[in-house]
Amino acid sequence: MTHDDQLIEETRDTEETGATQAREAAEEHAGLARRLHLLEDKEALRALLVRGWRALDLRDWDAWAGCWTEDAVLEFGPWETIRGRDAIRARVIEAESGYAHMQHHLLNTHFEVDGDRATGIGYMWFVAVAGPDGATAPYAMGGPYDWEFVRTADGWRVTRQRLGVWWTHGEDPTAAFG
Repeated sequence: MTHDDQLIEETRDTEETGATQAREAAEEHAGLARRLHLLEDKEALRALLVRGWRALDLRDWDAWAGCWTEDAVLEFGPWETIRGRDAIRARVIEAESGYAHMQHHLLNTHFEVDGDRATGIGYMWFVAVAGPDGATAPYAMGGPYDWEFVRTADGWRVTRQRLGVWWTHGEDPTAAFG
């Protein structure tokens, strides 16, 4: 092999190595971008629930209803299945308006994202008092959440929620959840 042939061979090897390294770097970058997008989606789902369920505590019914799709479904143990955002909103206002103060805690949430759809699980811990000064005994309940979400033009929205009641504490002074 002549010196020129050797230089050509070395150049070819260097070019192939460079192309391989560039391809590997591009694949790694694409993988990181996918992982980042997944993390952003999961954070957006968590933020949707925190924002929405905090709105319940503040009686901002419109903000809470805005977290749901128009054709959403709510399945809640003591109630019959409720279909449609407006019907869900009306039933929750009816149930929770009798409380002076409420706290909707979301615990141990986990989300799985698949394109423009997602599912989530978590736990509910609801605590409320009927008296405005907090002098009445609190009523509490807890149980599992199961959510289905869809990505809309306005971001993630709840399309289905299943909520079970595993336990209660105290007497429900409004009988809203019985």
